[in-house]
Amino acid sequence: MSKKQTLDHPNFLKLFKKEGILSIQEGNGNLITLMSPDNWRPEMGNDWIYLLFDTFQIRSICEQFSEVSLDIVEFASKPTIYHSKPNRVIPEGPIVNGALKFSLIREPNWNKLLFQISKPTLMKIETGASAKVKTDVLFPLFSPSTKEMYLGAEGEVKILKG
Repeated sequence: MSKKQTLDHPNFLKLFKKEGILSIQEGNGNLITLMSPDNWRPEMGNDWIYLLFDTFQIRSICEQFSEVSLDIVEFASKPTIYHSKPNRVIPEGPIVNGALKFSLIREPNWNKLLFQISKPTLMKIETGASAKVKTDVLFPLFSPSTKEMYLGAEGEVKILKG
């Protein structure tokens, strides 16, 4: 396991595509698991967050948003985890109280990895597991300024943490 100053995109992508899952130790030593939504099973729990690289991906996982809700996601200045109603056409997934969680990742290194994966990707914070790879790049959702909000399709907004 080698430590990198930036994400080793080719290696990370190769490992992710091969198994559909990848455990990464990020810059602060926290462990995250990235996984293709196709690999998710109910016994894996519901504490997963869909990671997106662009706002257009929201349509594939959530009910259609109002312009207000889209603007909130697009113009957020701090890392934010959103809770919203899932799209009826997505297969079974990690849903709690009728809502799934997602985040638009803007940090350039992580965004590039998600872009290369090219579909919404599930992420879970892990404890007691071992990482397949390491990086010095900090994962943005571990920031103390990370917010959580509920966004409804009709423009309802509720700050859950922030």
